[in-house]
Amino acid sequence: MNIFVSNINFRTQEESLFNLFSNFGEVASAKIITDRETGRSRGFGFVEMNNDTEGQAAIDNLNGKEFDGKILNVSVARPREEHRGRNNFSPRGGFDRNRY
Repeated sequence: MNIFVSNINFRTQEESLFNLFSNFGEVASAKIITDRETGRSRGFGFVEMNNDTEGQAAIDNLNGKEFDGKILNVSVARPREEHRGRNNFSPRGGFDRNRY
């Protein structure tokens, strides 16, 4: 189960997030998303848990709870949508009329 975690304290380390979720079961990975240019935390991340029941228990127990001075928002991560950029131009060049 892939879990989305937001409102993470900017000082929180991935190891701390991993340890927090491991209280509810086996954690496969914990990743805090960082800014490409500065390397600073963007305040959200993802935790992957191998067992859906354990993942749901983590969501139920951690959503709305304080961690490192911030109230966490924890939910099932939505599948990543394909990103085509900010404009309506086709990757082949020109305006993509099929976009709408």
